[in-house]
Amino acid sequence: MADDPVTIVKGGTLAQNIIGSAPEGMLIAPSWKRVLAFMLDVMLISIVLGFFTGGRLMMGLYNFELITAGGRYTAEFFINWFVFLSALYLYFKYTGQTMGRSLAQRGFRIAIVHDNGTMLEHHHWGPRAVAKMVYLLPVIGPLWFGLRDTFNAGSTNAEYRTAVDLKHHTVAAVDWSLPSETRLRLR
Repeated sequence: MADDPVTIVKGGTLAQNIIGSAPEGMLIAPSWKRVLAFMLDVMLISIVLGFFTGGRLMMGLYNFELITAGGRYTAEFFINWFVFLSALYLYFKYTGQTMGRSLAQRGFRIAIVHDNGTMLEHHHWGPRAVAKMVYLLPVIGPLWFGLRDTFNAGSTNAEYRTAVDLKHHTVAAVDWSLPSETRLRLR
């Protein structure tokens, strides 16, 4: 006789099967939404910085000739990067503390929560924002860290988590699938 065509699969959502502490019904956000949300957030901050600096900051950001042009221009290059990274750090930290996610994550209905579906406390958002800066490093950031984490965010072997998620014990969940007490705290 042939093998039994019926197989028994463990119940629950994918999040519950991968992460044992996930609450009932929690869904993991797709990696493509996470990538687009990050890109939109960076574009938003770039547009705002470009507006306030008349485009000068954004033009000098990837102008590597400034490094070899002399002391004043080298300082301008590093100041541009400092302002850009500082603005993104402050954006990710304070949107996380006030809304529990960034503006683009809110638009894509992504919530960053602990493994068990609870909200992150205020002190978690600063280190998480610093960890996200690695994606902005010229060339190596998007090509190495970005592609690696995009793959991990869509892989069962990595529990659908990026390196930032693993380090901070978080998961990107679909906001409407979270427990009601967590949904009420999201803005």
